[in-house]
Amino acid sequence: MLDAAALAARGEPHGTIVVAEEQTGGIGRHGHSWHSPGSGLYMSMILRLSTPPDTLPILTMALGLAVQRAVDDLAGVSCDIRWPNDVMLNEKKLSGIIVQSAERGALIAGIGVNVNQTSFPEDLRETATSLRIETGREYAKDDLLNRISAESLRYSRIPKNEILRQFAEHSTWVKGKAVEVDGAIRGVTAGIDENGFLLVATATGTERIIAGGVRPL
Repeated sequence: MLDAAALAARGEPHGTIVVAEEQTGGIGRHGHSWHSPGSGLYMSMILRLSTPPDTLPILTMALGLAVQRAVDDLAGVSCDIRWPNDVMLNEKKLSGIIVQSAERGALIAGIGVNVNQTSFPEDLRETATSLRIETGREYAKDDLLNRISAESLRYSRIPKNEILRQFAEHSTWVKGKAVEVDGAIRGVTAGIDENGFLLVATATGTERIIAGGVRPL
């Protein structure tokens, strides 16, 4: 993402993409690390959109829908989206998305997809997966890159209310899911609000989750 941010500062246009064969310092939300061997797809896209900063959660959700659509179409699978930025396959993490602000009004969307990995470190085996593990097939990363790029540009232009509607439709995590948030909040998901924040019904009321790691109970 640093290379993409440097290009954005130089004035490179909307839709410019930087692709890494491998990452040694891949990051996710809240500074979490991202296991990034050479068998995955790691891309950063410059977005120049006329949207206010408070719509970043909606953009993250839009990109999740874009990745879900691209992967489903390519591999013939049915991915889920865990609010707000994880694309899941068979209840394991397949892809992560992060959006950060850059200079000159740009946004940088970082997207990582586990494509052809055949194994993961021991601490990730229960929570992460790849397309190859799930389908038994190897995939051309360029094909997936082209699909994700096209879908990301398309979804980034879809109106906010439509993104909220589609996310609620395509994510099983939005409503009726028993979850824990950062080990502190436990309850059942009760939808998303007009800003894209997750609502969780707890024993003491409804919590509005602005950020945090959501995991099943």
